[in-house]
Amino acid sequence: MMFRQIMRLTLRSKSTLFQSYSTKTGSTVFALSSGHGRCGVAVIRVSGPSSSEAVKTLCGKTKLPHPRLASLQRLIDPSTSEVIDRGIVLWFPGPASFTGEDCAEFHVHGGTAVVTAILDALGSLPGLHHAAPGDFARRAFLNGKMGLTEVEGLGDLINAETEAQRRQAIRQMEGDLGNIYSDWRNRILKCLANVEAFIDFDEEENIEEDAMKIATVEVEKVSKEVEHHLADNRRGERLREGVHVAIIGAPNVGKSSLLNMLCRRPAAIVSPIAGTTRDVVETAINFTGYPVLLSDTAGLRETTDIIEKEGVKRALDRAQKADLKVLMMDATNVINTKSPHSKWSEYILDHMVCLGIPATTLQNFDQSSPNTEYMNSGQFLETKKSSSPPAQDMHPDQESVSREVLDQSGDEDPALNSVIVAINKSDLLSEKERTLLPSSKDAKCPVCILSCSTSEGLDAFTALLADQVKDLCGDPLASSPTLTQVRHRAHLKLCHQHLVRYQSHVSSQNTVLAAEALRRALRELGQITGTVSVEDVLDVIFKDFCIGK
Repeated sequence: MMFRQIMRLTLRSKSTLFQSYSTKTGSTVFALSSGHGRCGVAVIRVSGPSSSEAVKTLCGKTKLPHPRLASLQRLIDPSTSEVIDRGIVLWFPGPASFTGEDCAEFHVHGGTAVVTAILDALGSLPGLHHAAPGDFARRAFLNGKMGLTEVEGLGDLINAETEAQRRQAIRQMEGDLGNIYSDWRNRILKCLANVEAFIDFDEEENIEEDAMKIATVEVEKVSKEVEHHLADNRRGERLREGVHVAIIGAPNVGKSSLLNMLCRRPAAIVSPIAGTTRDVVETAINFTGYPVLLSDTAGLRETTDIIEKEGVKRALDRAQKADLKVLMMDATNVINTKSPHSKWSEYILDHMVCLGIPATTLQNFDQSSPNTEYMNSGQFLETKKSSSPPAQDMHPDQESVSREVLDQSGDEDPALNSVIVAINKSDLLSEKERTLLPSSKDAKCPVCILSCSTSEGLDAFTALLADQVKDLCGDPLASSPTLTQVRHRAHLKLCHQHLVRYQSHVSSQNTVLAAEALRRALRELGQITGTVSVEDVLDVIFKDFCIGK
């Protein structure tokens, strides 16, 4: 009966994992688990049924050390009986080990010759071979020591470069994210059992009449929870991968100078000659504990130079893909071109449109809108004396786009939500002229007045940028954990689609297709948690692990 099959689904799914791993039983692997290169102490890990013999052989003893107690041992080359090193040996009999198997660790001096000699000695023993990337973590997962999301959290923890990344990774490694997905899976599994029981026993009236109703209500709850989980503005993914910040603007407004000041090194060439930057210059920095990928781009202008034209094209592409855009403007040009009667938000938006930034970058327009055709073509308005021409000199189509955005915006301008305006070269203005520059309130977007020559306003800009980055990433320790992997998002979207289809099948009283929709939803969740056969998924996850983990 289908009902009985469903009740055994969890046990079958787990057994599938262990059956897939059973072919590897008897293999013992070893690898350097600490970092490569010269160091004070190197850790070499061994895992598998031959670990005990490896410990006895290298220590020259007939007995194993006490479990989980460090012991100082002479390590001997089995082929020559020569002492390789004196080091700490730890013995972890399975299943009370990281991998769930018999496991051992050799803590030796970190010189290249010592590490190589220990690895060669282990490789000469029968039944031992070098571990593949992620081999130890894979065995821990397949032996039930860690869930799949926890393994991914471990990988993120190893690769974490900032404090915020570390916090997010440790939370995932401790199972917070996996518990959410497992809870959804268990609830859907119960609903599926009710639906299958209704299909099997409805005619015999051996099941409660409200079984389908209970299942439908619960599925709707899970569906809303999944939908809410997906609506996280990609905070977890941004924190894991880094926030992409593109510095854009007309030529010679100080983009490269700002990049160098933020990363505190001469990453980009600075020159008074307009058009010095021809390509995108990227640098990754730890910005107040959050990962940021800064991009300095070519100055946006119309040009006949083939190389510079390609640089402009790449700059526009980077602006469109960036999570946050820093629009740099020349303070002297702003004072000279701003009409006293125009609004600051209108002026800034017009300036961006004149630079050729596609309207889809400014706001999520309908791609079929005729107003976006000109902007998406990548054409530019020829600039005259100023890099930011007045609004009245704009192309008609450009003007209609910016006006449409402003008309829709009301008090807040959604077109500028992902933009920070940095007005540079304030040191060239008089005190009276400085008072004419806009504030954040005037522009309806974050505005900072600064000078890259004197560093005036740099601290204020750094604080402003930090607030924006934190808002994009969120607090990794606040509320429920967020999505961290593109893989998770893809499977959860499919899971949600199947749950929605379940509702429509129930409405049309097609319980067979409703049950199938739940099975597919379970399968998608199983691809995340690892509670189904996921050999293809495992290869993707573990290939990015380093050797020795």
